[in-house]
Amino acid sequence: MLTDNIKWLGHAAFRVDGSKTIYFDPFRIDEGKKADIILVSHKHHDHCSKEDILKILKPDTLIVTEADSAEILQLDNMIIVKPYDSISVEGIEIQALPAYNVTKPHHPKENGWLGFLINIDGKTIYHAGDTDCIEEMRDITTDVALIPIYPDNKYVMTPEEAAQATYYLNAKVAVPMHYGVLGGSKGDALTVAKKGNPAIQIVIMESRKNSF
Repeated sequence: MLTDNIKWLGHAAFRVDGSKTIYFDPFRIDEGKKADIILVSHKHHDHCSKEDILKILKPDTLIVTEADSAEILQLDNMIIVKPYDSISVEGIEIQALPAYNVTKPHHPKENGWLGFLINIDGKTIYHAGDTDCIEEMRDITTDVALIPIYPDNKYVMTPEEAAQATYYLNAKVAVPMHYGVLGGSKGDALTVAKKGNPAIQIVIMESRKNSF
């Protein structure tokens, strides 16, 4: 299964286990497997958590993020990127992509905050960051898409809007995220599965601790 090596750690935090250990937006995680690469989408505390990053940091861990988060983190081995920048790290391809709100004020497009598309061991994974359903998603092709939901349209997509995003994305699998810790429930994820693109497999993950 395409999601076998992707572990949901709650909220928007994921760990990818492969030739490199990659984390997306670690937040409220336990001590666990150390990171080769940490991707931080934007500066909000539930995505840019220095406390949690330090739990998985080793001397050569690379952090890829945008300028606002880098200013908060003040750590070594950081690469600052903007939407549509691409880098290659020891065989891992990383593309920064736009993530923003269309009508809500919390994630303005002009901030240059991020989603990420990575290619690891021949599989592509798109972490959408905090975003609405945006037109740029129509240009994204990926094996797995990790897409945020929140029930009241306050910060990111509602479940219905996330379902719409599955029609924009060219993905094989979509995984709802960003619920269950600060708001939202598994029922919201099930709404995405019910209303999403039937050509895409919607996987409802169970959040697991950051253990080996």
